[in-house]
Amino acid sequence: MLAMPMPPSNHPSSLNQTKHENERTSLVFDAPVLQYESNIPPQFIWPDNEKPCPDRLELLVPPIDLKGFFTGDASVVSEAIRTVDEACKKHGFFLIVNHGVDFQLIEKAHEYMDAFFSMKLAEKQRAQRKVGDSCGYASSFTGRFSSKLPWKETLSFRSCADSQCSTIVKDYFVNVMGEDFAEFGKVYQEYVEAMNNLTNGIMELLGLSLGVGREYFKEFFEGNDSIMRLNYYPICQKPDLTLGTGPHCDPTSLTILHQDQVGGLEVFVDEKWHAITPILDSFVINVGDTFMALSNGIYKSCLHRAVVNNKTVRKSLAFFLCPNKDKVVTPPTSLVDTETPRLYPDFTWPSLLEFTQKHYRADIRTLDAFSDWISQNSN
Repeated sequence: MLAMPMPPSNHPSSLNQTKHENERTSLVFDAPVLQYESNIPPQFIWPDNEKPCPDRLELLVPPIDLKGFFTGDASVVSEAIRTVDEACKKHGFFLIVNHGVDFQLIEKAHEYMDAFFSMKLAEKQRAQRKVGDSCGYASSFTGRFSSKLPWKETLSFRSCADSQCSTIVKDYFVNVMGEDFAEFGKVYQEYVEAMNNLTNGIMELLGLSLGVGREYFKEFFEGNDSIMRLNYYPICQKPDLTLGTGPHCDPTSLTILHQDQVGGLEVFVDEKWHAITPILDSFVINVGDTFMALSNGIYKSCLHRAVVNNKTVRKSLAFFLCPNKDKVVTPPTSLVDTETPRLYPDFTWPSLLEFTQKHYRADIRTLDAFSDWISQNSN
């Protein structure tokens, strides 16, 4: 039986040390070069107890028919509520189908992702992510950490559901990459708008499953200030030694992920890693730390990771739902009583984001560490 992965030494001093180490030794993750190297840099080699398992089980998750949920058929609605409630209490992971997102838009988003990551490194670095920021281009996390690096490239940008931010994604691509990327911005602006619409339906379902009504979480996430991320996992000649993304729980509220058909996502359930086989035209949904706090710990933040392979590039589109910056994350009063007292302190999303960007590398106990950090800083 595989043991639960232990969190690394993870506190402000260790991250500062990592920063200084990186200042001394600069490592460049140039995917077109490294994907053909028979020996990968040691910074990408993970400890034995965290390396991929050759005999992974498959996690069978019944997909939730979102269109059926909205028909109002009592039996369909009841089954959807039961399925999502059971999944979120156990591992925080579920699938949705018949979601209403235009498949051609999804395909185009994947095509533009291919186009971006196939550019030369210097071109991609025009959008270079700065240390402490959550947006921009990152070639692995070579600027933040010096060990257990993920075998991936990412491009992250802000998404905002506020009416005053209706062109925020388009503006980002033009301002950072130039006018030639206006079409990129248009496609991803449409994509994040589709994700915001999808979020409303999912929040209705979660509101019913937690017994607070359809509107509660929809209203809470109105004007959300979220993050969109393009994940690109290059080929690796030694996939048994590294990970595309290490074991962690997302600090955000909810992740809406569209993965290609390559496979590589894994979820930790019943003390074992389970592979998630891609289902065409479905979205993977996982609960993050912020929603776990919002549900007073009733729904679990999903522990997951990604593995890579030596044959095919893997891609995914991740929409990280986050509350508006001014929203205080506190559970509904109906989810708190003498038998289920408050588990986490009130906080705002920017404070948790700052914690994970400047003080703590997200892992399986981010929310507990953040709660302790709030307590220490309030004394």
